[in-house]
Amino acid sequence: MSHTLEHIRNFAIIAHIDHGKSTLADRLIQTCGGLEEREMTEQVLDNTDIERERGITIKAQTVRLEYTAKDGITYQLNLMDTPGHVDFSYEVSRSLASCEGSILVVDATQGVEAQTLANVYMAIENDHEIVPAINKIDLPSADVDFAKQQIEEVIGLDASGAVPCSGKTGAGIHDLLEAICTTLPPPKEGDRNAPTKALLVDSWYDIYLGVVVLVRVVDGTLRKGQRIKFMSNGKMREIDRVGMFTPKHVLLDELGPGEMGFITASIKDISETNVGDTITDEKRPCAEKLPGFKPSIPMVFCSFYPADAGDFEKLRESLGKVRLNDASLHYEMESSQALGLGFRCGFLGLLHMEIIQERLSREFDLDLIPTAPSVVYKINMTNGEQIELYNPVDLPDVVKIKTIEEPWIRATILVPDEYLGGLLKLCQDRRGVQEQLTYVGSGSNARAMLVYRLPLNEVVFDFYDRLKSLSKGYASFDYELDGYGENDLVKLEIRVNEEPVDALAMIVHRDSAETRGRGMCERLKDLIPRQMFKIAIQAAIGGKIIARENVSALRKDVTAKCYGGDVSRKKKLLEKQKKGKAKMRQYGNVEIPQSAFIAALKMGDE
Repeated sequence: MSHTLEHIRNFAIIAHIDHGKSTLADRLIQTCGGLEEREMTEQVLDNTDIERERGITIKAQTVRLEYTAKDGITYQLNLMDTPGHVDFSYEVSRSLASCEGSILVVDATQGVEAQTLANVYMAIENDHEIVPAINKIDLPSADVDFAKQQIEEVIGLDASGAVPCSGKTGAGIHDLLEAICTTLPPPKEGDRNAPTKALLVDSWYDIYLGVVVLVRVVDGTLRKGQRIKFMSNGKMREIDRVGMFTPKHVLLDELGPGEMGFITASIKDISETNVGDTITDEKRPCAEKLPGFKPSIPMVFCSFYPADAGDFEKLRESLGKVRLNDASLHYEMESSQALGLGFRCGFLGLLHMEIIQERLSREFDLDLIPTAPSVVYKINMTNGEQIELYNPVDLPDVVKIKTIEEPWIRATILVPDEYLGGLLKLCQDRRGVQEQLTYVGSGSNARAMLVYRLPLNEVVFDFYDRLKSLSKGYASFDYELDGYGENDLVKLEIRVNEEPVDALAMIVHRDSAETRGRGMCERLKDLIPRQMFKIAIQAAIGGKIIARENVSALRKDVTAKCYGGDVSRKKKLLEKQKKGKAKMRQYGNVEIPQSAFIAALKMGDE
């Protein structure tokens, strides 16, 4: 059914993680008849097992619904369900750029949280009209007035038109749909007869159709058989199907101005379809590209090695397959003395890393050894050159280094007042610089809003877990990259039997190097099995040893056969054993079990 521009509404659902976006999307789909009752499942738009099990959205999903409002007009609603976790804010920015309005979902029991703020500001930057929706009103602890007050006080949005609703029971869903139709604006002017201009919102690989491209048409039309051109790389293709998601695949004759849908064009390689690209007609191209979005930038790096060296090729294939549906994963091959061949991977954040690791082990049955997560450092050399360091092992000679810069983030933490002291100490311990401390709300609902500058290196280990445990789960955390800053950073090297173990190398601040080194040595002492000779475990900065632990040798009782007699006989045997052990240690190569690597790295820096 074709709609005029005035009757199309393109909108995204934004919220903090776990405020009920996907459940609310389920009710909207159900109310508009997008799926029959028997086809409905919980979190319809979350495709993977991991998304459903963890109750999180990883990829933004789109669906087209038809809704007849009270004024008798049937509206076309293009809904985008976005992720709530800070790691996937790139997905959110992409979704917002292709819409004109947003539904802001706020949990009636939790109120406004850190990621709510971040996503709202992103929507405001995109000139969105925003409809606040107070979700979970069916819960006994729900407080709609408190949530409205927070929206007004913390965000500064007028909450008088906020719609109380429940994604679980379906209460207030019709009111929300009416608000979408009446409050949100239609797409800005689009000319059906102008040269085709469409925004490439997303793309993923389908084993039957090749690359599926999600598009938002601005001008002109996209139809089957049309020859199109991707403006960023000049590639030409012929469209072989045009359609939409309801959320089922439904084929259409064409997509017109203001509409969202998908196209396929027998594309085999996902790298041809750059997110944010402009698609136009081959014969009648548009004059200028649409303002796209910035490419995703990996924030955290970690190496994956197969536990069984024979699985290296399998790991290469598996990473290639995972990347078909996740263009924000970056990887390249590397080798380690201790762990053999593996891949250095770049991720959007720690949750992204965890999910990729889980997918590799689940979907491809791989047993992996991950190294300690690290970030990208900028090394300023004495000859004026600047290099980027992705792996601590590759740090140049200290003599050639002038300064080392590390990435910093600006973190926003919202926390109830009673847990404030613990969080201030945590941020202080992680070299944080306090920028702001304000209070939002009043009375028993008052919460502290902390803004801190923190080194990303200190956040990638266990900062989020510590934050949650110190605040009993009440604190919410959001961050954005805030440039690079010089610091006194050193490479901490772990040596076993005087051999450096590159998988355990890390870059740390000089002040905390000794504590980190000592902690790692103590853990390895318990994890490395005893050998026939004494093993020294050392933490070193350059040539200086800053911590040491010894794994004592297994000792055979060579004097057991001496019954009585002169003591010199025993001394002679012990002396002989001592010489043998010294020789063994000289040639002995310590086998470190892979379980010891995993355990040492998992413990991070407790």
